[in-house]
Amino acid sequence: MKPARPEHRAEKPAWLRARAPGGAAFEETQSLVRRHGLNTVCEEAACPNIGECWSKRHATVMILGSVCTRACAFCNVATGRPDALDPHEPERLAEAVGELGLAHVVITSVDRDDLPDGGAAHFARCIARIRDTSPGTTVEVLTPDFRNKRGAVETVVDARPDVYNHNLETVPRLYADVRPGARYYGSLRLLDRVKERDPGIFTKSGIMVGLGEEPAEVLQVMDDLRGAGVDFLTIGQYLRPTPRHHPVARHVTPEEFERYGIIARAKGFLMVSATPLTRSSHHAGSDFAELRRRAGEKTGEKTAERV
Repeated sequence: MKPARPEHRAEKPAWLRARAPGGAAFEETQSLVRRHGLNTVCEEAACPNIGECWSKRHATVMILGSVCTRACAFCNVATGRPDALDPHEPERLAEAVGELGLAHVVITSVDRDDLPDGGAAHFARCIARIRDTSPGTTVEVLTPDFRNKRGAVETVVDARPDVYNHNLETVPRLYADVRPGARYYGSLRLLDRVKERDPGIFTKSGIMVGLGEEPAEVLQVMDDLRGAGVDFLTIGQYLRPTPRHHPVARHVTPEEFERYGIIARAKGFLMVSATPLTRSSHHAGSDFAELRRRAGEKTGEKTAERV
């Protein structure tokens, strides 16, 4: 079942109106995705940036099927009986990455609470296959919480992605309404475990605003993420996919996003993206290059201090 159409664009303020998809490069990316039988979060989650990203031949691939075992109040991905696990998906994904000539690829997934490891081994196989066929491509994963299944996070970390992303999505107070199948501190602990297992992997997390949170709660989330050693924070406006989803409490202004960004950088994040249209994978490739550059500068500063 295809996701329902998003709410009408005219209801949004001017700063939330994204460019309509189209053009030769967009169509080429769409054709390649179809040809390799891949799912993308760009389509399934009705991302407003699909026109820009696909025109640049960048797509966030969604593995483990297109049907999620959870029903989060903000998400437009279909919920129900999960698809059968496709053992050939890692090969098809690697072929698509090679054909697009990607310098950086983002791999995410639906929640698969029906699988013993939540799909962690499948993530690892996808990373390994891309490493085999496109060794120059950097890999970013955006994983679910795996419902705290033993060894799942470690399986993905040991496959050595360059960036490990797991989104908190919202403030703790709103979890029961917005993300009822997850636990805030469980997600926070997951990010902490990634750094414990491999400090060399960049970690990333994001939240949506406009769901009814207070600014002080957003600042507390920032502190919690820094406590877990997270390197990169994304903050974007929540957009209601359909009338059946959680309502938008308000549209946060660009000026407020700018203030959040200034505060987050002051708290020590290496990278911050805070704009109305920010999404976890938006500009992921260029952001990773900048993240690596800033980490190198920071390492150089520490070396100089010791000398």
